[in-house]
Amino acid sequence: MPEKKSQHWTESLFDSVYALYETACEYQLAHRAAQVAVETVNIDRRKAHEGRITLEDQTTVYGKFRTCETHADALFGLSRLYGDLESEVGRRYEHAACLFASGAAWAIRTVLDGETPARVSFQTEDGHPVPRSMQIPGLDTYSGGPGLDAAYDAVRRCMDAAECGEDLAGRDYVSDHEAGEMFRAGEVAGGLAEAAFAYGLLAQRAVNFVLLEPRRARESELAVARAVAQQAAQPAN
Repeated sequence: MPEKKSQHWTESLFDSVYALYETACEYQLAHRAAQVAVETVNIDRRKAHEGRITLEDQTTVYGKFRTCETHADALFGLSRLYGDLESEVGRRYEHAACLFASGAAWAIRTVLDGETPARVSFQTEDGHPVPRSMQIPGLDTYSGGPGLDAAYDAVRRCMDAAECGEDLAGRDYVSDHEAGEMFRAGEVAGGLAEAAFAYGLLAQRAVNFVLLEPRRARESELAVARAVAQQAAQPAN
């Protein structure tokens, strides 16, 4: 879709952040749907029907026709299929949530530095955008600052846990105590997608806050331009 030519940088920048939000939302919904799909075939909750079928072209070591439980096979097969889908969509959701949060944070930092970016900018790896830093300094006058800081701390805990888990997993020997620590770190790290998405929502509101002054300046410029145009359109006496 072509970019609107008439857009001021404040509008296109916010649209850029909002597009990241919509992207993360899509993956969040898809991940939840995948989780529901996994639960529908959870073998611990479902009782497979015991009916069997005969496979005429397969025999056992005793020379008898092989039989199988089709319902149980379907449950196990779907469980693997949905499980793979959940893992893949989960990875994509986490990536999209981190892009959203870091993109909003980058927009805030850049505007506070006095720059006027038309859209969020990312470095790439293998052609795909890579999340930036999510930290946002310099919002002391913003009423939502404390909540934003708390949300960032939650993201940081998840990221630190992921680093800890990776460090332990990379060791040649892991003690029982370290194995338990690695498991707990994995559980905390698993919350990164939701933590980043929640942080992104708060950061998106803060984008509006830092754009207040540039938007007011834009309105003033437009008002002056309209006044000049009206004056020029008046007939000379």
